[in-house]
Amino acid sequence: MNNKNTLIGFLLIAAILFGWMYFMTPSKEQLAEQQRIQDSIRQARLEQMALDSLRMAQQQDAQTAVLMADSTQLSEMDTLDRAQMMQNNLRDKFGIFAVSAQGTEQTWTIENKLQKLTFSSKGGFLKQVELKEYKTYDSLPLISFDPETVKFDLSFFAQNRIVNTSQFYFQPYMNGQPYSGGDITVAEGDSVVFTLRMPTAEADKYLEYVYTVRYDNYMMDFDIRTVGLKDVIANNADYMSIDWAVDLLKQEKSADRFADESVYFRSLNDKDVDHLVVNKDSEQTVTNKLKWISFKQRFFCNVIVAKDGFENAKMAMQTRRSNNPRYYKSMSANIEVPYNVSAETNDIPMQLYFGPNHFKTLRSYKIGLQDQINLGNFFLIRWINYGVIAVFNWLSQYGWNYGIVILILTIIIKTLLFPLAFKSYKSSAITRVLKPEMDAINEKYPKEEDAMKKQQAILNLQRQAGVSPASGCLPALLQFPILIAIFRFFPASIELRQQPFLWADDLSTYDSIVEFPKFLGMDHLSLFTILMTITTLIYTWVNNKQMDYSSNPQMKPMKWMMYLMPIMFFAIFNNYSAGLSYYYMLVNIITFIQMFVFRKMINEDKVRATIEANKKKPVKKSNFQKRLEEAQKQQAKMQQQQKRR
Repeated sequence: MNNKNTLIGFLLIAAILFGWMYFMTPSKEQLAEQQRIQDSIRQARLEQMALDSLRMAQQQDAQTAVLMADSTQLSEMDTLDRAQMMQNNLRDKFGIFAVSAQGTEQTWTIENKLQKLTFSSKGGFLKQVELKEYKTYDSLPLISFDPETVKFDLSFFAQNRIVNTSQFYFQPYMNGQPYSGGDITVAEGDSVVFTLRMPTAEADKYLEYVYTVRYDNYMMDFDIRTVGLKDVIANNADYMSIDWAVDLLKQEKSADRFADESVYFRSLNDKDVDHLVVNKDSEQTVTNKLKWISFKQRFFCNVIVAKDGFENAKMAMQTRRSNNPRYYKSMSANIEVPYNVSAETNDIPMQLYFGPNHFKTLRSYKIGLQDQINLGNFFLIRWINYGVIAVFNWLSQYGWNYGIVILILTIIIKTLLFPLAFKSYKSSAITRVLKPEMDAINEKYPKEEDAMKKQQAILNLQRQAGVSPASGCLPALLQFPILIAIFRFFPASIELRQQPFLWADDLSTYDSIVEFPKFLGMDHLSLFTILMTITTLIYTWVNNKQMDYSSNPQMKPMKWMMYLMPIMFFAIFNNYSAGLSYYYMLVNIITFIQMFVFRKMINEDKVRATIEANKKKPVKKSNFQKRLEEAQKQQAKMQQQQKRR
């Protein structure tokens, strides 16, 4: 019963709801009318909002116009005040030079046959130097120094303040007239005089840098000139200070520890060239006058030369952190140049060299620049290399590949040394012929206390055979300076730089045939060095076959040392110039050929006959032999005295 009543109740409620919805739902006409009324209301509201926005915008525009007018008046007043204040500050800070303290950096390029020089109005100095005839190891333009960090600052005391020219803007002049053109090209056989002037508030007072660039020359004239500054620069300032600093860039594939890259300098009245400690950070102050200072890399250098000399030079070299991935080393020099305070016009004549470490080119300037090329510290080594350079240059003029030039140079050197090599080989041949007699002497005097007697017997035998004790080692010693000279010559020869030969694409650096992660200090293998090592081992093997180590047991370790030395040299030469390894390989090959020729020239049977004939002749004792016999007698006498005790 209850369920039935509940069901009836739900049905009545549902009927009431449906009825209410039916009777209360508006018709389509009513809905359309309501929508029209709502749209009209919305449109009226939008129009009212637009009118309100327009009215507000007009009010804001009026207010903005008033504010802008006021702001313009204030801004004009502020600009004038700020400009005046800035000018006052510049005058207070820089005095008469204030007009040069503001500006925008401009650059001008002067191009001759050899260089592309970029000058900057900021500081008035060179911003970049490109050597047109050379490229970096990876074929990029060769830039002498980092253009972003180069610094050249002339400083002096004027109007109770220190003036640093690197802070000022210079103006260009050509032939004494203001220059407004673009880049400049020096015509063949001609020169260009380009001036960068730092003006003052008075037109007849200024400081300027005068550059004279020639068509076919790495050296340019550089004059510092002051005009009308007699009463501006302090009357007790008898010098000006120059601060020159550059960051050198990596130009070569590998560094050469014997390249002696450093700051080099030469005294004004002395021909000797000195340098800072190489291969590590160093600095040095030199009080005596210097003729020139050079920032030297292996194959290139940046040099400043003074006609009247630099004084109190403080030079430094360091390796520091840099954001430039091509950064190599930093070099700097703080120097003083003389200044005549009583002169209305001062000229400080200097020169600038940006170019290769080419011996003939540097020597042509006749101020000792070539001495910064390390051809050997000992005078004999240097003089040998002077001769080698003369022959090398003579061969180079024919335009042959430098591999062929090195081959011919090697043949010439070995031909000149042929008499010494022949004498050394002949001495070895005589020693082999005398081997039976030498063995007999060793058997006769086996004890250590008989060493003097054995030595005397050997000398008597050699004297009878007509052999000098030094005839074997002296020729080898005479060849040793040439060996050292060549070791210095090839790594320093810029002529070999980026010159290909066979598989080597650059004879001035190693010729890598395989590269690998660094192991035992090596990360590659040089083929010319491998061939040099192989030929040296073969030569050692052939030479050892002719040596008799059995007669002297103490010499047996030397036999294995002779094989070990080429292996040790391989680890060293693997990073060196391919041209150097190629030369030593050629020396070994030519030596093999010479040994074959010597064997044909020297008949050991004839040598034996000559020795037997010499034994029959009376032999005069040399002073050395007389002293040796006297020493032997003294030793024998002392031994007898010791036995009696």
